Amino acid sequence: MLMLFGVAELQAQTIWDQAKKKAAEAYNKKNPKGTGLTNDDVIKGLKEALNVGVNKSTSIASKLNGYYKNPKIFIPWPADAVKVEKKLRELGFGKKVDEFTMTLNRAAEEAAKEAAPIFVSAIKGITIQDGMSILKGTETAATSYLKGKTESQLQNSFSPIVQRALQKTNATKYWSELVTIYNKLPTVQKINPNLNAYATDKAIDGLFVLVGDEETKIRKDPAARVSDILKKVFGAK
Repeated sequence: MLMLFGVAELQAQTIWDQAKKKAAEAYNKKNPKGTGLTNDDVIKGLKEALNVGVNKSTSIASKLNGYYKNPKIFIPWPADAVKVEKKLRELGFGKKVDEFTMTLNRAAEEAAKEAAPIFVSAIKGITIQDGMSILKGTETAATSYLKGKTESQLQNSFSPIVQRALQKTNATKYWSELVTIYNKLPTVQKINPNLNAYATDKAIDGLFVLVGDEETKIRKDPAARVSDILKKVFGAK
């Protein structure tokens, strides 16, 4: 009888311990790290930070010289065409090379004008599983999370916008002329990189760089927390 009583007591204690653990987990989920924030608060704050970052970033990038004069996001010649750029400059086509480079960046600036709704839609669609780990992560953790979850979707949506912008700024025309000149040279290996894919990737990368910069400001500077939810979430961090 004593042995049976001891087993029953042990089982009761185990059940009690498990119940306490579950209660603690439920409390911590609603009040992560004792901040008084719910997980919903954190997720709302992260999405708001990304929305603010996207709107500010697209505004910056879409201005004249938003890409072209910003060394952080300036778009150079495609890596697999650098030899083409060098050779054409040697042959005296430096002016045409520079014109193409400028129009390529102008296309990104033009496309950025239509980027915000696409990015905002992507932000609304993401499901953040562990908001607290992102909040406690690096200065650009939310931006990195967004990029990882939406990059393919953004490329598909943004590609036709970039293509129109390349044509509007004459980047496509200059590129075709330069590639034709180069491919006519004796002994060279002909090239024909996909300009639209390259420009789309670089335009998106540049916007993510700027969004990351804005996220860092929100995390570090109270003045950058322009809404109540940003103040609540990032102020309690």
